[in-house]
Amino acid sequence: MLTPWLELDGVPEQVASFSELSGLDLARLGTTADADEIRDSAVTQPLVVAMGLITASQLRLGRIGEDGGEHQRATGAELVLAGHSVGEVTAAAIAGALTPAQAISFATRRGTEMAAACAATPTSMVALLGGDQDEVLAAVLQAGLTPANRNGAGQIVAAGTLEAIAALTENPPPRSRIRPLQVAGAFHTSYMSSAEQNLRTVAARLTPADPTRKLLSNADGAVVSDGAAVLDRLVAQVTRPVRWDLCLDTLRALGVTGTIELAPAGTLTGIARRELPGVRLVAVKSPADLDAAHHLLADHPAPEQDSRAATSSSDQLVAQHATGMS
Repeated sequence: MLTPWLELDGVPEQVASFSELSGLDLARLGTTADADEIRDSAVTQPLVVAMGLITASQLRLGRIGEDGGEHQRATGAELVLAGHSVGEVTAAAIAGALTPAQAISFATRRGTEMAAACAATPTSMVALLGGDQDEVLAAVLQAGLTPANRNGAGQIVAAGTLEAIAALTENPPPRSRIRPLQVAGAFHTSYMSSAEQNLRTVAARLTPADPTRKLLSNADGAVVSDGAAVLDRLVAQVTRPVRWDLCLDTLRALGVTGTIELAPAGTLTGIARRELPGVRLVAVKSPADLDAAHHLLADHPAPEQDSRAATSSSDQLVAQHATGMS
């Protein structure tokens, strides 16, 4: 996924810097590594955050440049940042709460700690598509599982032990389909408690800033304006369900009129297509999609017309799970 981006000016230097921060060869991992290697959460999490920051720098959405200086583009629209799971780390950096270096370092440690937690107990996740939401949630809880992701558009992800998942699969809720997810473990559940505890030690060494743009939280869809609160929520997020449905509620309440999903992209845009009808959507899957994102930003109405643009995260649910990320 990284190959075409390396042809753009400044990207090889960014990747080299992010590789040094993560202790990983992100250029190789994003170009020639096989699926098994990048399925490791310790690899995919910093790689995906790097992809989002690279995309943001090409769109000049925040202080994402190599020198950490101001690179925000002039646009009449108000940008709202929201990230799904580890994508919230990317969103926090674009919003100014974390530096790019802090975001990469945090994502690297997050991935490592979550991979270690996954190794302690065999767990997994499945997506439940369709059905009545109340019936689906009841079935998930009855099976002893956690609704780890509530994504709107009839999409709930359940997480827990392999035995509980097998039981749910054998007796699914009415009118629902169950899709197994190729993940390392039960992300966003109590099985990640050791990762949360160790991340608190990491967070204690960071000094976040207050966001300069509206930043939504996965916990409840609320706008978080205090830097310390942003970092605290990022730490707690690894054991708490991702409430993307509540983030969508907030975007609707804000009256968003456009979204840009940063690379790797696609799934969040698919959800937005169903949940945010009439909103202009751009998924930046490759550099070929940058022009469409530039046009959206250039054409967007100014705030005094009471319209806003929203920037969705670099992380996407299904692709994320398909490669073992969270």
